[in-house]
Amino acid sequence: MLRGAADMLRFAIPSKGRLQEQVAAWLDDAGLRMVAGVRDYRGSIAGEQACEIQLMSSAEIAAALASGDVHFGITGEDLIRENIPQADKFVVLLQPLGFGFADVVVAVPRAWIDVSTMADLDDVCTAFHARHHRRLRIATKYLTLTRNFFAAHGIADYRIVESLGATEGAPAAGVAEAIVDITTTGATLAANELKVLDDGVILKSQAQLAASLEAEWSEAALAAAGRICARIAARELARASYILRATMPSSGALPAALDVGGFSVIREGGAASVLCRREDLPRAVGLLRERGVKGAIAAERVDYVFAESNPPFARLTAALKP
Repeated sequence: MLRGAADMLRFAIPSKGRLQEQVAAWLDDAGLRMVAGVRDYRGSIAGEQACEIQLMSSAEIAAALASGDVHFGITGEDLIRENIPQADKFVVLLQPLGFGFADVVVAVPRAWIDVSTMADLDDVCTAFHARHHRRLRIATKYLTLTRNFFAAHGIADYRIVESLGATEGAPAAGVAEAIVDITTTGATLAANELKVLDDGVILKSQAQLAASLEAEWSEAALAAAGRICARIAARELARASYILRATMPSSGALPAALDVGGFSVIREGGAASVLCRREDLPRAVGLLRERGVKGAIAAERVDYVFAESNPPFARLTAALKP
């Protein structure tokens, strides 16, 4: 039976480019394989009948989350913060994805050797206005983030020049004196003789799985969200976990199933399996040695770890509470 539109979880992902490829690979890795739909810019997730994939540009995804046109969306946090005023009232970030990294930064000419902080820039803005009888220009595509950040630092004596092209070239072209832009490695800024201020990182952005607080959350849509989040949470926990396998001494140092020292231990006959997080691996091995385990202890990666908790879904349900 076909579901009604109100029962569907609408999930927006980027429609093209490197980010779209990374999102598709990330979903597939979590067991959420995308299936192309009959219509353009539509699709689904294999085995999840209550979810419809909608392909949009990254900026459109932010707008759709704000308006409630979609329930879930994957896009950069920089676009969410820039395009949605008071974003936390309309969107909840459920899971950082570990790719699409980009820092939104304040950068000034490297030749400004005495300017290294936002306080220094404030002094420059004041002196620039007094000398040139006009405000210092900041070229950027990030108007909202720039205004909020500069206001937080008490800087008012400047004006924004909206950038429509390569922002990093604005100072050299005489269009602006400084910029606010995104950077990943800093190489492009350096090539244009620019430097990031010491306290000039506005936002350390990456791709985020976000949910709309303005969408109509039916029981079916919320249930689909729970299932999708469970797969994502299980894969994320697995990425950070190991299974240790060891042969136990005949004296039976560990019971059949018990949480020992913070680790989940399952004993089956003369063998034991211990689930531990990657950073706890040395401590878990030490625990087994203390309990009399000799010989080799194998550490294996796992595909999924379904814990009792579902952190992304818990963040969603908490945000949806009145």
